[in-house]
Amino acid sequence: MRDPDQAAASVQAWADGLAEKAERYRAAQERTESIRLSSTNTDGSVRVTVRADGSVTDLALSGRARSMPLEELSAQILATMRRAQSGIADEVSDVMAEEIGDQDPETRSLMVDNLRSRFPALDEDDTETVDEEPPPAEDTRGADNRAEDSEDEDNNPW
Repeated sequence: MRDPDQAAASVQAWADGLAEKAERYRAAQERTESIRLSSTNTDGSVRVTVRADGSVTDLALSGRARSMPLEELSAQILATMRRAQSGIADEVSDVMAEEIGDQDPETRSLMVDNLRSRFPALDEDDTETVDEEPPPAEDTRGADNRAEDSEDEDNNPW
């Protein structure tokens, strides 16, 4: 039979290890929650900032955005958002490496691989993913709503 003091010390060491691991994960979570990544399109008319979960925290449009066709502006916003999101996996990986280290490579790999699949890195060719002339939007309104066109134009901020 084992020495009770030795068993107690072993249990205490195990508990201390778990507490230390929990603290490292708490620190990693805190740092990850503070990550913000921004991207600006090539002409500076659109800037998007995202969190580590990919959600948009800020969208800034310059005066140039007012002169863009709405389809192009929408495409620019989405492309700029995707560029910002494409850096998420690397940022989270860096935080995990600093806070967790090599203690739990399986969890770290699962998290980063999940982020890479959700927010893939862009190729250099993807720096500007917007078509120069997007196809015109299809008018899905019925004939009854065509009279509202002039009213819609008055309310259009663009």
